[in-house]
Amino acid sequence: MPWKYDLRVLSYVTAIAEEGSIGAAARRLHLTQPTLSRQLRELENRLGVELFVRGRRGLTPTAAGRALVDRAARVLAEAEAILDDVAAAARGLSGRLTVAFAGSGINGRLGTALGRLRDELPGVRLDLVELFDDVEMSKGVLDGSFDLAVHRLPVRHAGLVAEPWASEPLVLFLPAAHPLARDTGPVDASALADLPLLLWPRESAPRSYDEVIALCHRAGFAPRVAQQGRTVQTILALVAAGFGATVMAGSYRTLRREGVAARPIRGTVSRLHLVYRADDASPLLARALPLLRRP
Repeated sequence: MPWKYDLRVLSYVTAIAEEGSIGAAARRLHLTQPTLSRQLRELENRLGVELFVRGRRGLTPTAAGRALVDRAARVLAEAEAILDDVAAAARGLSGRLTVAFAGSGINGRLGTALGRLRDELPGVRLDLVELFDDVEMSKGVLDGSFDLAVHRLPVRHAGLVAEPWASEPLVLFLPAAHPLARDTGPVDASALADLPLLLWPRESAPRSYDEVIALCHRAGFAPRVAQQGRTVQTILALVAAGFGATVMAGSYRTLRREGVAARPIRGTVSRLHLVYRADDASPLLARALPLLRRP
């Protein structure tokens, strides 16, 4: 017949085995000796076995008793660990945080910020997802695929918080042999009119693509797109090979591609945002955001 026990009964059996007597175990457990004796008899009756025998040194477990005590010790330890895990999760000290990011973030201050999260929240599992499409990142936050995204051009949505996090100018990357590369200071966007541009396909990153096109239109010209590449590394390699120039966030200067010069574009600002759900009450997110905001 099925029988049930709780953690309290397991702790009784463990205490009796460790103390060697019901009296000593009862004192440790703050119970009366008759109460503990009754609990032991009831458990032995339900199991149909004798758990302890009396010897010269007091009560010692039988083979069945030792099996129960050994397993009970593991169960009690696991129960204690569960309580610790629950308390840590409630305080935002454990769990999993999924962060989506673009290259413009990880090549800037994001790498340092993620290292801070790793060091100060060692019980948290960080899942990092690199993406290029701003729309995909925002949608992933909305549908719960990501807890947080760090990117430049988030989608505007009532369910999203897009918190400005870092800013830098847009930068013109051009072949090092080009006459414009002789200077390192800011350049007007109108200078792009005479340059073939290397961009990523619009279907891969529509908001970033449209940002460059709009920049050219505001400067009074229609851009001439010469080639396309699906990764930053490919585009910069094409720039180094003399195929044209490109416009990217300034953080990509840290890649220091040989054969490529960089000049900030006057009057432009590229902003990185911390993007998260407006209704996300996660203690982990609440603890992570201040660490990310720290300079």
